[in-house]
Amino acid sequence: MPHTPALPRMRSWLFAPGDSEKKMGKAIAGPADIALLDLEDSVAPENKPAARAMVAETIAASDNRARLWVRINPVATADCIADLVAVIPARPGGVFLPKAEGAADITRLHHYLTALEAANGIPLGRTLIAALVTETAAAMFRTGDYAGDYPGRERLVAMSWGAEDLSSALGAREQRGPDGEYAHTYEMARSLCLIGASAAGVAAIETVQPEFRDLDALAARARRVRAQGFRGMLAIHPAQVEPINEAFTPSAEDLAHARAVVQAFADHPGAGVVALDGAMLDRPHLALAQRLLAEAGAE
Repeated sequence: MPHTPALPRMRSWLFAPGDSEKKMGKAIAGPADIALLDLEDSVAPENKPAARAMVAETIAASDNRARLWVRINPVATADCIADLVAVIPARPGGVFLPKAEGAADITRLHHYLTALEAANGIPLGRTLIAALVTETAAAMFRTGDYAGDYPGRERLVAMSWGAEDLSSALGAREQRGPDGEYAHTYEMARSLCLIGASAAGVAAIETVQPEFRDLDALAARARRVRAQGFRGMLAIHPAQVEPINEAFTPSAEDLAHARAVVQAFADHPGAGVVALDGAMLDRPHLALAQRLLAEAGAE
């Protein structure tokens, strides 16, 4: 019977190059919910073999492997197989799949993981998957596919998006306008990721903010995307983690309001609409309040 692991918190995902022992150690020691050890873009091709060994050793030495994930290379590449063969025996919590182009890529990765779990005595299904779903032009048309019924669907727990690889694929010289906001194409990518993740019932994770020194802008953006429905954010520098965690952690006021909404409906069984603090609330407000409390582990 497939194993169903407990889901980790997913507010902050901090990248660390897989060929830097120092940076990986700093990411693991810090407060990020998930330390994302990278074997893809941050590692030069000639350094990948050594990086695989270093990442595997780092995971094996950890006493909390569930929060150690690995960004592997795209599933269609030979590097992907080499990555998985090296790191899965160390039992990372999950793998982060870049340049995913639909459910077929999840299924292909699932089959690789299943074989490697069986070969290494790992409970089947233990290794979770998150996918970057907007990094190629073809991927943009597939963000709704992840909600279907397909082999490996149970492993998928999060979807994220990226602007850098997409702009490269499009031959675009800029991603943002003079106001610093993303151009329409990239806002569409963000929206398709959010909608696709919601349809699939998994967490939508906001992409990185490259300007890692501007923590005020980061915090503002994190709060904004959380209000839009995102449940976490990628980080490229340890200093970004605390603002992200704070932005994606419900405040005492948020929790109190959510409890009040739930109580208002409990006080009026069968009601479709209730009044609270001078506002009329309907069933979608109740569902949102219940979701917030569940994600916060609150009652």
